[in-house]
Amino acid sequence: MIIGYGVIALFFGVVVIVLERMRRSDGGLSEYAVAGRAFGPGYQTMSFLNTWLPGAVFTTFTGLAVSEGVIGFYWVPYSLLTIVLMFFMAERVHHWGRTWELISQADLLGMRYASHTVQTVGALVGIISSFPWIVLGMQSLGLVFSHLSFGRVSDSTAVLIGVGVLAIRQVWTVRLGMRGIVVSDMVQSIVAYFLGLCLIIGMLMWLGTHGHGLSQVSATHFTLPGPGSALGPLYLMSLVLTGALGGWCWPDIFVRLFTARSAATIKKSAVQAAPFLMVFATALALLGLLASSMPEVAAKPSAMWFIVAGAGGTLLIALAGVAVLAATMGNVDANLQAIGIQLSHDVRLRRRERMASGETASAKLAVVALTVLAALVASGSLHSGPSLNELAILSYQGVVQLAPTLLLGIFWRRGNAVGAVTGMVSGILIAGVLQVQYPLSVPWLGGLTSGVAALIVNTVIYVAAAYLVPRSTAERARVDALFEGIDDHQRTPSPAPVPADYPSDWTTSRQW
Repeated sequence: MIIGYGVIALFFGVVVIVLERMRRSDGGLSEYAVAGRAFGPGYQTMSFLNTWLPGAVFTTFTGLAVSEGVIGFYWVPYSLLTIVLMFFMAERVHHWGRTWELISQADLLGMRYASHTVQTVGALVGIISSFPWIVLGMQSLGLVFSHLSFGRVSDSTAVLIGVGVLAIRQVWTVRLGMRGIVVSDMVQSIVAYFLGLCLIIGMLMWLGTHGHGLSQVSATHFTLPGPGSALGPLYLMSLVLTGALGGWCWPDIFVRLFTARSAATIKKSAVQAAPFLMVFATALALLGLLASSMPEVAAKPSAMWFIVAGAGGTLLIALAGVAVLAATMGNVDANLQAIGIQLSHDVRLRRRERMASGETASAKLAVVALTVLAALVASGSLHSGPSLNELAILSYQGVVQLAPTLLLGIFWRRGNAVGAVTGMVSGILIAGVLQVQYPLSVPWLGGLTSGVAALIVNTVIYVAAAYLVPRSTAERARVDALFEGIDDHQRTPSPAPVPADYPSDWTTSRQW
């Protein structure tokens, strides 16, 4: 236990030292939220990985491969599709972000549709969907501190310890904002994924040489849901589609596009991240598949990472725990920062001018409040709430309802605020109702998940409104100016015209 907790303390100390050596500047809300848009491809790649791959990939996601087999590989293709989407989104999103000084995902939605309502609704959907992931991260750390105590700490106490560690970590998140998160992502990614990949390769070699090869895996683990199955033939497609489209709907992932130095930086980051992510994710899922032949792993799928690491002794278990901690810290920090910004900046009952210093203080207070609330929920729902896997699936069904408004809004000129708001609200309500009745898939829809079924309705409403709701000449000119500024890379566009009937109080501090 001293070795296990000692290694955790050492790693935590290194992260704190790195953060304390940073040069801090008081640059207002923009510096706090997007770190001056100053980071190069190396930092961007590591920051993306540390946000995209939470500690749950070592436990919950791999546990699915243990219990269900090859369907547990589903997050490999959707992760790669998300990176492809990042490549094509880079130019437009980064250009708009820098030109209009955008600091959040909802901020971009408000600018694209010139609508305070779209901005607020989009922020609320992102916040509601992201919060379970914070709880998921805190509960995942319970496994770390439970296994590193070697039986001396109960599961409930381990969760409390994990919550406490993450709560202490938020001191630097609150103080340093996004710059601190991106810099710490570099350290955490090296430990979580590069050290983690070395551990995965070692564990795969051990399994292969100790009678746990593919031939020992149950034949049922090599089947996918098809016609006549309980889940339905469209279930796997729904999982991949939800993950691929929902990837950039997460507020904490999306804001990474604003912290980059340029659009070219984002594209380089995508090129760097794709091959590593494919190797890492495939190897980790394969590890879960092979380990499923171990009786102790089959009995506790989510504990596979620590059970297999146990073959290498105390130090290997400790290193495995540090990898999960490093991944969890990056994901939870990013989530808290992103939804804290959206709470303070984007969720408003009325329009008001932006006050950078006041909003920075509000964002920090929001992070503190969210940390306390998530800690209470994580501790209280340990034995009575949904499983970790159910939390992850539930979150995706909600956040993917941002996809039509966000993705079509970025690539298509015709979308409008009416379709955006109506589609998002309809989608989140339908997804919620279906999720309660059909937690896994909707049988009478061929196995579509609740999120995809709602997404179809959401998209139809958005497209229908784009053609049925008339646009004023001024609004059409405003949107055309936004898109034409992207098409010409050689000139810096002048601010897009604002409709004559648009409230003047919003243009006081925002050019658009």
